[in-house]
Amino acid sequence: MILDSETKAVELPEDHGDELRLWLRLLTCTTLIEGEVRSRLRERFDVTLPRFDLMAQLDKVPDGMTLSDVSKRMMVSNGNVTGLVERLVESGHVDRRTSETDRRVQVIRLTKLGRAEFRRMAEEHETWIAEIFTDLTPKDVRELMRLLAKTKGSAQKAAQKSTGKAP
Repeated sequence: MILDSETKAVELPEDHGDELRLWLRLLTCTTLIEGEVRSRLRERFDVTLPRFDLMAQLDKVPDGMTLSDVSKRMMVSNGNVTGLVERLVESGHVDRRTSETDRRVQVIRLTKLGRAEFRRMAEEHETWIAEIFTDLTPKDVRELMRLLAKTKGSAQKAAQKSTGKAP
C-alpha cells in the first residue's frame, strides 16, 4: 500500500487513473502555494488575499473600474466585491465615485495610499513566488507553462462542451 501525498489516503497505484492523480497534484500545488501567499500577506501586511487581488486589478486600470468589471475579472459575485470595496474605502486604499455616464454605476480606483501600499506588497509577493519556485530551472518553468497552457485549453474545451457553448 502507498500513502498518496495528494489525498493523504492509502491507495494502490491502480485506484485512480492518471488524469485524476494529475488533478489532485495540481490541486495540492495550488492549495500549498495559495496558503503560503495568504499567510505571508496576513503576517507581513495584515491584508487578505482577496483584498490583495482586488488591489491588483485596480492597479492595472488607474482610472478605475466598475464593480461589475472587477467582479468579472476576479470571477466572483458583485456582493463579494462590494464587501471588499467597503473595507478598502474605509481604510483609505480605494475611492468610489458615481459614473459620469450612468448615475447607477459606481467606479472604484486605488488612492495614492492604496497604490503605494499595493506596489510594496506586489514587490514582496513577486519575491515570495520566485522563492516558492526556486527549485525549478528556467527550462522547467517554460515546459510547465507550455503544459499548463495546453491543460487550460483542454479544460476550457471540456467546459464549453458541457455547457453547449461554442468556443
